[in-house]
Amino acid sequence: MENSILIDRNELFKNSYFKKHEEELLDLVKNGQHPKALFIGCADSRVVPNLITQTKPGELFVLRNIGNFVPPYKPDEDYHATAAGIEYAVTALEVEEIIVCGHTYCGAISSLYKENIEEKPFVHTKKWLSLGKKAKETVLLASPKGASQEDILRLTEKISVVFQIENLLTYPYVKKAVDEGKLHLHAWIYHLETGEIEYYDPDETTFKSLSQLN
Repeated sequence: MENSILIDRNELFKNSYFKKHEEELLDLVKNGQHPKALFIGCADSRVVPNLITQTKPGELFVLRNIGNFVPPYKPDEDYHATAAGIEYAVTALEVEEIIVCGHTYCGAISSLYKENIEEKPFVHTKKWLSLGKKAKETVLLASPKGASQEDILRLTEKISVVFQIENLLTYPYVKKAVDEGKLHLHAWIYHLETGEIEYYDPDETTFKSLSQLN
């Protein structure tokens, strides 16, 4: 995309959306942000959190990374971007919900099944993808013999978000807030091909359409 296109679109934003919603946007400047939910999603350019949930500025605190992974809690002084975002959302913003949203046709998940990734200089990416290893191993053990690669990938995408919820609970302040009923965790799958979102029902250990909650 050429810079000129981005410049033109910013002009369009300023002269249309910003002007139309100027009062609400300036209120966010004056009074700060108070989002109710932390949305942890994939960096995939096809997944746009505010678009697929139709939320306004200030309603979602968004973290995006490759594969929508949540690393386990590690209390050291190294750089932890995702962990820092979770910490800030829960302890400073006091969000009431955390949504981990995966999606179909996820490049990170499909990379778990590719051997040639070792041939490229993906130093940080290879390490990061190890966060999906448990989901891959679980799916390979549970899948029936002869399962198609597409079925395996779709199932891995779903199992992965469930494991990311488990990783969230390794953060002491997250677990404490959940135990006190102040914070609720959700695992979602966004379907690129239909726009539908499914959520994980832990009571029935299955994914259901989000529309069923209406």
